[in-house]
Amino acid sequence: MDIKLINAIIPELLSEIKGKTLGRVFRLSRFEYVFDLLPSSPIYLFVSIEPARPAIFLSRQRFRELEKMSKPPDPFQLAVKDLMSGAEIDKLSTMKDERVVVIETLSKYTGDKVSLVVQLTGRSANLFLCDAGGLIISAARGSEYKGQRAGDIYAVPLRSSADNEPGTNLDISLSIVANAQQFPISSFLDEKYREETKERAFSALASTAKNRLKRELVKEQKLLANLEADRDKLGDPDKWKRFGDLLLASTANNKRTETGFEVADLFDAEMPMIIIPAKENETATEAAERYFKLYTKARNGIRSVEERTAIVSQKIARLEERMNDLEAVIEQRDESILREFAGVKTGPSPKRSKKEIPADPHARSFISSDGFEILVGKKAVDNDKLTFRIAKSLDTWMHAADYPGSHVVIRNPNKKEIPQRTLNEAAQLAAFYSKGNKQIKAAVHYTQKKFVNKPKGSAPGLVSLSSFKTLFVEPLFPDTVTKK
Repeated sequence: MDIKLINAIIPELLSEIKGKTLGRVFRLSRFEYVFDLLPSSPIYLFVSIEPARPAIFLSRQRFRELEKMSKPPDPFQLAVKDLMSGAEIDKLSTMKDERVVVIETLSKYTGDKVSLVVQLTGRSANLFLCDAGGLIISAARGSEYKGQRAGDIYAVPLRSSADNEPGTNLDISLSIVANAQQFPISSFLDEKYREETKERAFSALASTAKNRLKRELVKEQKLLANLEADRDKLGDPDKWKRFGDLLLASTANNKRTETGFEVADLFDAEMPMIIIPAKENETATEAAERYFKLYTKARNGIRSVEERTAIVSQKIARLEERMNDLEAVIEQRDESILREFAGVKTGPSPKRSKKEIPADPHARSFISSDGFEILVGKKAVDNDKLTFRIAKSLDTWMHAADYPGSHVVIRNPNKKEIPQRTLNEAAQLAAFYSKGNKQIKAAVHYTQKKFVNKPKGSAPGLVSLSSFKTLFVEPLFPDTVTKK
């Protein structure tokens, strides 16, 4: 607000608040305060000390709505309550050539004078509670400058070039004030402020939704780049097999060089001589065995990398589609769908069934790509709790075969058939959270919980199975599950 607008609104403020008593103070946000005027009416004194849009005007509010929106009291609000509650507003004025409004009150009981100083000076906008001598008792915002701190005699802040520039969002020319019959300037500012608050909230929600999708997209793009790097590290399996075959094909004729073995390339029609790298003191047979291991590792690894790359590429494509959908939602200003994109809950949390047993706090919880909850125990004691206290008889139970590890439970409260994709994801988790997580492939036993038994006197985590099936999976954390 500029000085002209502040001076113009003073008569409106005087006509409504002079002679009234200060009631409750509501703090709507860090920078917004609403003062109740007794006897109560739909008109309240609204003060904003937000640096981008400081303002003071009369606002029409509903008491119940104010109570709902009100934040917990801050020290300044409590100080106003202690010193000004029940005090009568005696005077209202502005400091000459300054964007400062002073509201003076007089206690009906003690006769003490206390002032509320509303400083509408851009970046230094603030609210002060001062005694009759101008000593600052409390301030809504902290400051390091002299005359702006509690215990100082109040002084207007030094002006900076930025403070002298007009143009906050609420600055208006008096010629465009709305033609309201009662409090025309306040009516205009009240409506304008509400519109801007709504717009800022929508913009913040849109920004949250965009950032959320961008974070997911960047995460998947990094994962894709890592997979490509892993693919390059594995090398060419055909090359490793070819080297192994050539080294074994003519072991007696292989000529040792400083860097490896010189052999004839039997896979080339012209059979040129090539050098196959080898380690120092490594025999041709040992080198061949090493290349065959590299071949097996590369072949299996590339298959896994390609499967994961396909999944990640699909997720990236879906996220890019959602980015386009989000832009359309923002353009259409559909706030309900925008909240879904931003992950903002729109209603109360569903009540938990009394029969539902919550997961142990020491169990990890994930959601499969098909929407099933997967619980993973942490320690041996947690495994027993998960299996015998939380899991239901028809839940699917898993554990890595031949290796110590976590018990894994796929919860199935609706007694549905567990999709194969969810079984694979849970099995990967069981292998990943086991001592067999260094293997290329790991065996995982799975069965319904009703077939899992606890031998009498056995150690924590030890069980026996009366029936089970086995899956062979890579012990990798599945990218398709999400942490609950």
